[in-house]
Amino acid sequence: MTQNNAAKIWHEVASPFCGIASDDLTIEVNGSTVKILENGDAITQAGFETPITDTQPRIQGKPASLAEAVEHIANLFRHSQQPLIGGLGTDLNGARAALALADKSGAIVDSQYSKAAFRNILVLQDTGYMTTTLTEVRNRVDLLVVIGSDIEATFPRFFERMVWNDESMFGQEIESRQVVFIGKAPSGDASTSPGGRKAKVLGCADADLPEVLSVLRALVKGKQVQASEVGGIQVAELQRLAEQLLEAKYSVLSWSAGQLDYDHAEATIQTVCEMIKELNATTRSNGLPLGGKEGDTTVNAVASWQTGYPMRTSFHRRFPDYDPFINETQRILNNNEADVLLWVSSFNVAVTPPQSNACTVVLGRSGMQFETEPEVFIPVGVPGIDHEGRTFRTDSVVSVPLRKLRDSGLPSVFDVLTAVEQAL
Repeated sequence: MTQNNAAKIWHEVASPFCGIASDDLTIEVNGSTVKILENGDAITQAGFETPITDTQPRIQGKPASLAEAVEHIANLFRHSQQPLIGGLGTDLNGARAALALADKSGAIVDSQYSKAAFRNILVLQDTGYMTTTLTEVRNRVDLLVVIGSDIEATFPRFFERMVWNDESMFGQEIESRQVVFIGKAPSGDASTSPGGRKAKVLGCADADLPEVLSVLRALVKGKQVQASEVGGIQVAELQRLAEQLLEAKYSVLSWSAGQLDYDHAEATIQTVCEMIKELNATTRSNGLPLGGKEGDTTVNAVASWQTGYPMRTSFHRRFPDYDPFINETQRILNNNEADVLLWVSSFNVAVTPPQSNACTVVLGRSGMQFETEPEVFIPVGVPGIDHEGRTFRTDSVVSVPLRKLRDSGLPSVFDVLTAVEQAL
């Protein structure tokens, strides 16, 4: 950290706002104002530069002290028949505190990103899968196949940091790396190599992905395919890709589950994962599911080691009771099965609670706007800006330390949830 008059300059700052956890940001902090000076992108800029607009808790729209707000929440939980802790946009300690409160109060826990996360989790639970790490991609990949996802839009620096990196551990020529998109085309030029070589795009609609990938898997296995095209893609093109996959020394098939937004997308992911296993009979291949923004990977990791299960776990019977369908937030609220909703969203002002008949409490980032004022709103600090913390990146193998960059006076999610638990 260096200091320039009143402003402080922070170097090598990690971002909790993107799944790849870019850790090379240069940031200027002047009072409560944060500005990225180097290595920012659209996602990290929106995350770091959102201003603080309110700092005082509210009860029924009226200003209150933090102690009053905590006691009010505790009283709601005392009289609740079925509380639900949702959203869970928080860091490692915030997730731990949420699970501790759920354990004590009999609440159900679920993340705002569970719908996408469970497209991967259900495959992992059913047949397992082989996945790699960002470091392995950076050092080994020679063929990257991106499936149904415009990862340039959601992970703007992925190609810069993981594919077109200046150096690799084993002296690989970066220009020799091949990139292929199946389904969506990239929205920008990040996937273009430094030498100007564009990624190959085999375009098709999301609805055609299951069939396209089933044919690709059949071709990888050496099966004969009678059709000449599938989903608008020539089978001859898929045959060439199958041959590339079989010839590659280290291929990676990557997808963003959040963008595979169609019925039973988990079956498509399972097709990909089974194909990866089959490729490993003669070469090396791995999957790379991309996600993990705003605590997504973190809360599932904490839930798994604390309870043995991911999100969508109920403590109503005083032990972890996992069900990925019954314990889904929107289903519960649609059926009026929860009378108190405690919504946690410390990273993103746009991630507000869904409308419901439940009495709603929000621990949210300063600046949140609500269609309906919640019963209680407590502005909380952002991990990696207002307090120290840890978050897991998309590959689940590295927990990234987050720094405190400014003194905002805002409490952490951990502080508030721990206080509520102790008040019960």
